[in-house]
Amino acid sequence: MKKINLLLVLFLAVLGSCSKSGTGTEGRNIGVSWKVLSNFIEPEGSFKARFTLTNHSDFALDDKNWALFFNMSPRPIHPNQEPEAANVEHINGDWYKLVPNAGFTLQPGDSIQIGYWGTEGIIKESDAPMGLYFVYYDEAGKEEEIVQVADFRVEPFTDKEQILRGAMDLKSLPTAENRFEENSYLSTLTAQELLPIIPSPVKMSRGQGAYTLLSSAKIYFEVGLEKEAAYLAAKLKEASGTNFTTEKSSADAQGGVQLKLAPGKIKGKEAYQLTVDTNGIRIAGNDPAGVFYGIQSLAQLIPLDVYQKKSKELLIPAVSVEDAPRFPFRSMHLDVARNFQTKESVMRILDLLSSYKVNHMLLYTTEDEGWRVEIDGLPELTEVGGQRQHVAGMNASALQPGYGSGPVAYDEGKHGSGFYTKADFIEILKYAHERHIKIIPELNFPGHALAAIKAMEARYERLMKEGKEKEANEFRLIDPDDKSEYLSAQAYKNNVVNVARESSYHFFEKVVDEMAKLYEQAGLTMDTFHTGGDEVAEGAWSKSPMVAKLLKEHPEIGGVKKLQAYFFSRLLPRLEKRNLKVHGWEEVALNKQPDGTYEVNPAFVGHQVVPYVWNNVYDVDLGNRLANAGYDVVLCNVTNFYFDMSYSNDPKEPGLYWAGFVNSRDNWLFAPFNMFRTTEETAMGKPMKEEFVGKELLKSSARKHIIGVESQLWSETIKGRDMMEYATLPKLLGFAESSWAAERPWESVANDAQRQKMTQAGWNIFANSMAQIHMPRLSYLNGGYHYRVPTPGAKIEGEMLHANIALPGLAIRYTTDGTEPTVSSALYTEPVAVSGKVKLRAFDRSGKGGMVCELETK
Repeated sequence: MKKINLLLVLFLAVLGSCSKSGTGTEGRNIGVSWKVLSNFIEPEGSFKARFTLTNHSDFALDDKNWALFFNMSPRPIHPNQEPEAANVEHINGDWYKLVPNAGFTLQPGDSIQIGYWGTEGIIKESDAPMGLYFVYYDEAGKEEEIVQVADFRVEPFTDKEQILRGAMDLKSLPTAENRFEENSYLSTLTAQELLPIIPSPVKMSRGQGAYTLLSSAKIYFEVGLEKEAAYLAAKLKEASGTNFTTEKSSADAQGGVQLKLAPGKIKGKEAYQLTVDTNGIRIAGNDPAGVFYGIQSLAQLIPLDVYQKKSKELLIPAVSVEDAPRFPFRSMHLDVARNFQTKESVMRILDLLSSYKVNHMLLYTTEDEGWRVEIDGLPELTEVGGQRQHVAGMNASALQPGYGSGPVAYDEGKHGSGFYTKADFIEILKYAHERHIKIIPELNFPGHALAAIKAMEARYERLMKEGKEKEANEFRLIDPDDKSEYLSAQAYKNNVVNVARESSYHFFEKVVDEMAKLYEQAGLTMDTFHTGGDEVAEGAWSKSPMVAKLLKEHPEIGGVKKLQAYFFSRLLPRLEKRNLKVHGWEEVALNKQPDGTYEVNPAFVGHQVVPYVWNNVYDVDLGNRLANAGYDVVLCNVTNFYFDMSYSNDPKEPGLYWAGFVNSRDNWLFAPFNMFRTTEETAMGKPMKEEFVGKELLKSSARKHIIGVESQLWSETIKGRDMMEYATLPKLLGFAESSWAAERPWESVANDAQRQKMTQAGWNIFANSMAQIHMPRLSYLNGGYHYRVPTPGAKIEGEMLHANIALPGLAIRYTTDGTEPTVSSALYTEPVAVSGKVKLRAFDRSGKGGMVCELETK
């Protein structure tokens, strides 16, 4: 990743003010605290929150010399319901500011409280304002100094009015007692009842005895499997600390591990057979990918104590496995645009995906908030679009702060700035390919394009100053005279490219061609490209002279609402000319109607156009309708597969929740051909069953059009590697089961009560398997992953403590002396007498712990 360079420093100096930037540790030091007062505010669905400013300096704030800038999860702000000393104003996206009203004063040593109102309940600590900084102004109103807030506190969420989203929120409060009730149907299983391999193989039988794999035993491979053999040797060394030798197979090769290409009983790509007996280990794949996945299953059979003790004897239990994937397309979307992740962090995720037999990654490197891959000939994309910092306003040719990135580009500990050099990206491509993962690149147009727009405006301004007007317009993306007013899903007012400009299409082609060159340099062929295409705001293009001229000349387009489909219809032939399969969000296969609703657009059926469908809450049968119409579809259902949705409504659990709360059970509980049976409730906890009445079911003939599933990790709340891994794990395990394992019996059961009984039994097995076998391994892979351990449920009845856990097999430890439980604290095994305050915490076999819960005897 490239850091800021001198040219960029000079460029920003021209763009911005000459403001000095500080940390707030001296001089103008203002402490800030923030609190949600209530979500039970009229009109329904509103909130009230409060800032408290405390002046720790000898500098007085008045009604003209300051503003407090910050980011927060974007929500419309209401006019103040009562007079306040200052107002919260929305600037753009998630960027807001607090500005003083006439007569404001805050003298040294004083404090002041400022309330504000808005739409959509706020229930998470991760919703709190972030990246706060003061801008101070001189008497002429010019920016004089920027001071980041060092003293900021989020007051705790403790009351129902802070934790629930108003009267319409039907979710239970996240108490120990409610968790206990939710976990009540689960029970701890024995080792023989568990799943040793996740995702579950099509067929597996346990044998007698085991094979002891010693370092003296070799890994024998057929020609074409050299890389797989080397990979296995590395996996075995990671587990045992011992080097293993690889050798080309010969007729007299005995014992050890035998890797070969051979058709198995299960036909098709990626299928494999794994046999372990007292004579050795044999993996046969229908292709190299099949052998690779057989290796992953073998790796899961290595006992945990091998990792813990670095044992040089690997006792592998005897098994016979026949396996193949349910879906050919199994993917994870990783957003590195909204918050940047390092190359090394992306590679850690690729290792995880390969371990659970996921074979694609949609690497989301462009968004409103960032452009993350170096593109030859367009340096501004990364020099401007690859970083965020304070700007004078939303119209500056640079990116504003977002998601707490603060006023300074590349500030330590922030995640708004960064990009992959061409060499970085090539390395990522190679790394993924070695693990049988295809990276799908993306350029999201015509919406979600603010980073590209700002970069190309900076380019335009630079070249115009050089007198190169034609070159300046070559890749420009906006109509400078466009007066359209709109607000995107993420509250942007200026993030849509102009579809009437030929340069918009030329820009897209340029990026695609340069991306293709990076694939070639990696020794690969880019055969798939994701065009985004989602969430173009209502009102975009409505006051663009260039668009008005286009519509007048081409009335067949059908008006402004048809322009997104028009854009894709012009883009598609250009991509097809490059022999690309064209993937995109569901809107690429839809037509917007006059009332704003969407209908399936049949125009691209028969083309290699693959819509990804996330929307199963606002348009519940959309995936079915697209597949029934003949589109190959990737299902990304938000209620099942959005890893960025918070695990629960506990205020301390980070994440979003606009579509509800998504945990490992939701990732596992997915019936792709009967989606209505696994979309259980709305984001507010209301049962969804009534929403499905009269909706379109998936035709049996259309099942072949469900080509796969994809999990999503959007990064609004993902700050750094640990948060990325916490949001992904253990959710990835449930997703892997839904994407690879054969159809589960409960998926086709129509009776609700019968299906619930079956899913409870099935989930109990899977949950036990995660807790007892698979999660602890994650502490030893790649130096250890940062995964979530759930919080215990508990209740006290008659001074007796009763406790349980969402993933049975985890150890529950407790204390009664006020200290935080550790791995050495008392182990809960059965109801026990307690008094006073009790704290509980769950741990897995590696010693990894979760959050603490607390309750008290009455």
